[in-house]
Amino acid sequence: MHSNQNITNGIYTSLHHDDGSAATETEMADTPELEVDSQTSPQSANNSDTDSSMGESFISSTASLRESIYKYVEENGRTYHAYNSGKYILPNDDAEQERLDLQHHLFSLSFDGALHLAPLPSKLHNVLDIGTGTGLWATEFAEQYPSAQIIGTDLSPIQPVYVPPNCSFEVNDAEEPWTYSHKFDYIHGRAMLSCFSDPAGLITSAYESLRPGGYLEMQDPQMPILGIDSSITGTALEEWGRVSCLAAERRGRKLTNSKHYGHWMAEAGFVDIVEKHFYWPCNTWVKGEKEKLLATWTQQNLIDGIQGMTMRNLTAGLGWSPEQVEMLLVDVRRDVKNRRIHSYIDVVVFYGRKPGPGDLAMGEGFA
Repeated sequence: MHSNQNITNGIYTSLHHDDGSAATETEMADTPELEVDSQTSPQSANNSDTDSSMGESFISSTASLRESIYKYVEENGRTYHAYNSGKYILPNDDAEQERLDLQHHLFSLSFDGALHLAPLPSKLHNVLDIGTGTGLWATEFAEQYPSAQIIGTDLSPIQPVYVPPNCSFEVNDAEEPWTYSHKFDYIHGRAMLSCFSDPAGLITSAYESLRPGGYLEMQDPQMPILGIDSSITGTALEEWGRVSCLAAERRGRKLTNSKHYGHWMAEAGFVDIVEKHFYWPCNTWVKGEKEKLLATWTQQNLIDGIQGMTMRNLTAGLGWSPEQVEMLLVDVRRDVKNRRIHSYIDVVVFYGRKPGPGDLAMGEGFA
């Protein structure tokens, strides 16, 4: 069995064979090709560590359901989804929605503007976006593929009202049985790392809901945050990653699941599974124009989102008080801004194809 792998320009690619075996290890042992910008002197680093969702009885019950969905849960000054309350650790308020839109642009910059990495045909019919958030990806995809019908699902109804005619949104829980009346050509999931207690089961549901030849693509940051050297060792940022992963595991929703996506896709029956890695430096310690832009946006994404990423997770998962959480976050924010700490987020993308009759051995894509 031959092995195909490549690590260039901060992108790592791994090919998984049709029998489900990986050509390389799912967990990457190599460090990314990120370089520290030597023009940031220790003295200047010391002086400025920061970078500046019939009948009357039916109508009544529908209205009641709608009201309950919009009656968000309030905790520690933030609001959270009401539908199947408690499953998702991040809030859904205006601040979080703005962060989600920023995060969308981070993915877009990483992928050079592409909305997907799977080799899709120019014409699609039905597309599903799991955990659509603010719906930005779904609306852009609908504009790019006008012949396709896009459905975006989420636990929170925070999506826009005015969208392309081929785009719609539903409040839905992807962990519940999938009851769609048609099969999909493409299923997309992004930033799902804290969402599911059984991600392998979700991948199986996606497989069963794809038409033969259809693709599933999962795009996820991996936790914990890493360092290209020992500069992250002993920092509050490192401790935040440790306790965040521990709390999520105790809640039954591991933050480390994304590294297993390829294995679970192979178990579900997907073929031609591809794994790619992208790197988001946490601040502008990194060398290179694109890398610095990624770093600037990553830092802002973390500063804006770290309270929402942490509060419910640590209070529910470890029993911390809100005050304990806030005390930790003071130091974590400092570390995120510190250019002497060479930290980065490893973002992994897996995509795989559901085989069609007679094409497994041929390794072809859509007919």
